[in-house]
Amino acid sequence: MKPELGRSLPKELGRVHCIGIAGSGMSGIARVLKEKGLEVSGSDRSDSEVADSLREAGITVFIGHDASHLKGADTVVVSSAVRDNNPELMHARANGLVVLHRSEALRWIMQGKKILAVAGSHGKTTSTAMLASALYRDGRDIGAVNGGVISEWGVSSRWGSDEVFVIEADESDRSFLGYDPAVVMITNVAPDHLDFYGDMDSIYEAFEGFARNATQAIVLCADDEGTTHLARRLDGAAPVLTYGIAPTADFRLENIDLGAHARFELTYREQRATCELAVPGRLNALNAAGVIAVLVASGYTLVDAAAAVSGFRGADRRFQFHGEIAGVRFFDDHAHHPTEVAAALETARSVVGAGQVITMFQPHLFSRTQYMAQELADAFAHGSDHTIFLDIFGSREDPIEGVTTQLILDRLPAEASFDFEPEWDRACALAVARAQPGDIVLTMSTGDLYQIVPQLLEAKKRLEGDPDGSP
Repeated sequence: MKPELGRSLPKELGRVHCIGIAGSGMSGIARVLKEKGLEVSGSDRSDSEVADSLREAGITVFIGHDASHLKGADTVVVSSAVRDNNPELMHARANGLVVLHRSEALRWIMQGKKILAVAGSHGKTTSTAMLASALYRDGRDIGAVNGGVISEWGVSSRWGSDEVFVIEADESDRSFLGYDPAVVMITNVAPDHLDFYGDMDSIYEAFEGFARNATQAIVLCADDEGTTHLARRLDGAAPVLTYGIAPTADFRLENIDLGAHARFELTYREQRATCELAVPGRLNALNAAGVIAVLVASGYTLVDAAAAVSGFRGADRRFQFHGEIAGVRFFDDHAHHPTEVAAALETARSVVGAGQVITMFQPHLFSRTQYMAQELADAFAHGSDHTIFLDIFGSREDPIEGVTTQLILDRLPAEASFDFEPEWDRACALAVARAQPGDIVLTMSTGDLYQIVPQLLEAKKRLEGDPDGSP
C-alpha cells in the first residue's frame, strides 16, 4: 500500500489493528496510539523482543496474519511493506474498514502539534533520538516517534503533553511529503531506495518537497554533497541553516575529540559552546551539531542547546555495546547502506585502539545489493580487518535472479580478509575464534542479524571455558 498524500483523516479511529506491528516505525505508532487511550492490536510474521515489549504495554500482538485478528477493529494501519494479498488487508478492504498508511496514522497522532522532523538517507534515527532526548532531558513532556529505540527511554516513542512532537521522517516511499513540520533537519541525501525512486533526480525532488513543507527553518549538513546540492534548490523556502566542519557552515564544529565520549566545540554567529556525548564517533558529533541547530531554530540559545544534547547515550542498534569477554568487545549496528557501513567502521576504528575490527555483515535487500555491491565492498575493504559475510536479508523483496552476497565478494580486492558463511552457528564460531583481546566484533545489518548477538556472547564464553559466566 502506498500513502495517499493530503487525504482527509477520520476524526476518530476507534479500535486500531496494525499489520506488521513489530516493525521499527509501526511499533512506535502503535505504542503512542495506546498511550492516547485507544484500543490497539496488531500482527507480525514472527515473534520478537519488540512484540514482547508491545504486549507489556497492553497491546495484543498476534503472530501470523489471519482475517480473524481483525475482529472488532474499526481502523487498520499498514506500511508500504504490506502486500495487497495480505489476508488481513484483504479482509479490511472487503468489509469497509478504514485503512490508513503508517504515515497517515502518524499524521493523525500529530494533529495540532508543532512538528520537528528529521530525515536523511542515513543518520536520521540517531539524530531523532538525540533531539527527542535533549528536549525531554530539558524538562519538556514532548512526544516522539522514532525508527529505533531511544536508549534513555528503552522505547522508540512516547505521547506527551508538550506542543512539540519529534519524528523520524521516512523517505523510502515519499510518505514524508505528507507532514507539515515547523523545522526539518536533513542529515544527507544519497542514492538509496532506488528500487522505488529509480534515479537521484527523483530522490532530490522528494527531499526538496519535504524541505519546502517546513514553515520555520531547514537545517542541512554542509559537509554532505547531497544536502549541499539540495540547498541550491530551495530558493523561496524557509530559512536554511547549515552545520558541519566546512568553513561555510553556520554551525561549525571545531576541536573535535573522537574518543569514547565524542566532544567538540560549536561556533555560531560569534557564539561558542561545548558539547560532550556519551557515545563515540565523528558521525555522532556531526549529528549532534545538526540537532543543536534545530534547537536554536526552535528558540534555544546555543549554550542551552549544547547542554541539552550533551550526555546523549545513543539509540539501540547504533554502535550499541553488548559486552566484553576475555578482552573482546561486542557491538551491534544497524548500518546497511555503504555510507552507514563506512561511518560505523570509522567509529569502530576510533574505539578499537591497537586491536582489530572483525565484522559480521548481513546485506539488506536484493535491490540494494545489486545497486551498491561495489560501494559495500569498498567500505569493508577500507574499514574492516576481517569480515564474515552472510546471506542477503530480503525483507519486503522477492529474490532477484543472480543477486546474492557473491556480488560483494567478487568486488573485494585480492588482499581483503573475509569469509562467507551463511550458517549462523558456523559464522559465530569463525568470529569468536578469530577475536583476540583488544579486538572488536561488530555485527552489522538492518535485518535480523542482531538476534545473533546473544549467541556470539555465549560462544565466546564457551571458548574461554566459562559457560555460565556473564560478560
